[in-house]
Formats: sequence, structure tokens, C-alpha cells
Amino acid sequence: MDIKQFIKLHREEWRQLEQYISLLSKGRKNVTSKTITEFDSLYQKVSQHLSYSQTYFPNEEITFYINELVGKSHNLLYKNQVTSGKQIRDFFSKKFVGLLYEQWKFIMVAALLFFAGGLAGFLAIADDPLHLYSVLPAEVSQSVDPERLGEGHDSVDSSLMSAEIMTNNIQVAILAFASGITFGLLTVYLMVYNGLLVGALAGLYWHYDMSYEFWAYIVPHGMVELTAIFIAGGAGLLMGYKLFAPGAYSRGYQLKYHGKRSVQLFLGTVPLFIIAGIIEGFITPAAISLEAKYIVAGITVVGMIAYIALGKVLLHPKPKVGLDS
Repeated sequence: MDIKQFIKLHREEWRQLEQYISLLSKGRKNVTSKTITEFDSLYQKVSQHLSYSQTYFPNEEITFYINELVGKSHNLLYKNQVTSGKQIRDFFSKKFVGLLYEQWKFIMVAALLFFAGGLAGFLAIADDPLHLYSVLPAEVSQSVDPERLGEGHDSVDSSLMSAEIMTNNIQVAILAFASGITFGLLTVYLMVYNGLLVGALAGLYWHYDMSYEFWAYIVPHGMVELTAIFIAGGAGLLMGYKLFAPGAYSRGYQLKYHGKRSVQLFLGTVPLFIIAGIIEGFITPAAISLEAKYIVAGITVVGMIAYIALGKVLLHPKPKVGLDS
């Protein structure tokens, strides 16, 4: 669009933001939570307008005007945020959960790709375990022995194992997220391939009638770990989709705007990988019953559901009812 269309399309939102700036500058004594929410929403929209204007109209007066609006809005919103700790709390209690609700479709697509690969791997191995050598990498297929499941855990350095697992999983997530730059094609491959590996192993243990034992060693950490991988994969798919179908904006603009959202989604998975690594390093190899391992898995699922539900409540708090209402 040209500059006249751009101004005509967004002029009313800029005027509204000016009014909010004027209102909030007079003090927050009589400002409601609804006003703050609406102001924040407008600020986010106008920030996007600024990015677009800086890309296409860098030397126009309108760009300097929008930049001033965004600067004033930012100072009003964040002048009381003096600690990084508060910013971190706000991110994990609201921002990250909000992104999960906004981008759930991409996260679900990543999960479906993983499960499609898992089903293919399972069907390839379940009837003939010899197919394992053509599906899995040689170093993996040669080290798998269903009869020795759970052996050797007494000699494991749990701290070292936990650190190695966390590092490896975060690397996988980084690759899945960053692969969005390939229009999401490499992200699709990674989701399907990792599902194929898990499905092939599941098929092997199913063939030997050891599925219950196999999943007991997978689900305690796997529920958290796979959730994090799906989110990271969803972040990569979001970026890839916006590059593939940029709509009315340029690919450069979409990369700048949605790339930031993808980074935020990825950063939100880091604590999940830490939790998964701790469980896999200390609880998965522990000499506890298989039932106890399944209980741990159930606790992690309940914990994640509670976190998302609580985050939604914090995102959309119920308005306070006055005595005269």
C-alpha cells in the first residue's frame, strides 16, 4: 500500500492512542484495568505500524510521528518495571501463555507431524523388528536391546546425564525453531523424523510385548519434553508460514514481526526443557516402580494444564464489581 492508504487505514487508531496517552499522563488514580488493557492493545498495534512505516516510509514525517507515539506509550507502560525479575514473571505468567493461545494451530500442526512420523515408524517396525536397522541410525539401532531395558542405570551420573539431555533437547528445539527460515520445510522434516524415531522404538517394544515397560521410561520426562518440542516446532512453522504467505506485507516485515513472536515462543520452552532434563536424569533411571513413573508423568501433565489455565485467568481477569453495581 502507498503512504496515503497507510495513513487512512490506521489514522483512527493513532488518534485513540494519543487520547490514552493524554489520559494516562494525568495519573492513574481513576484509570481502570480495562483502560490499561485497551491501551496496551493499541500500543502493540501501533508498534507494528511503526515497523511497517520504518520499512517502507523511513524518511516520511508519519514515521517520526508514529515513533513518538510508541515511545511515549512505552514509557507509560513500563516506567514502573524497574527489575528484570518482574519482566520475567510477566513473560511467563501472561505473555508466553497468550502466545500459546494465539498460535495453538501451529503448535498442533507440529504435534500432528510428529505423530504422523511416529505412526509410520511404529507400523514399519511392529511386524518385523529387522526393519529397525533401515529406519533408525546405526548407532541407535545397534544399541537397542529390549531385554536389557533399564539396566546400567545404577552407574549413571545423574547430574551429568541431566545436563547433557537438557543441552541436547534445547539444541533440537533451536534447530526446529530456526528452521522456520527455510519456509518451514526443515521444521516439517525435523518433526516427522523425530516422531519416526520414537515410533520405531515403540514398535520394537510392542513387538516384544514390552510396551508398558517402554513407555514407563519415556512418559515421565516425555510429556514435558514433547510439549516443548511441539511449541518450538510451532514457532518455526509460524515463521515459515508467514514467509511463505506474507499477505499484504513484505516478507522482510513478516520476518521481523513474527520472527520476534517465534523467538518468544521458543524462549518459553527453556524452563520446560530444564524440567524434562531433571526428570530424565534423576527420576527416569531411578529404582522406583513403573507405576510410580507413570504417576510422575500424570503430575507433569496436570501441572502443565494448571499453568496454562492459570495463565488464561491472569490474561483475562474478571472485572471487579463495585458496591453500586
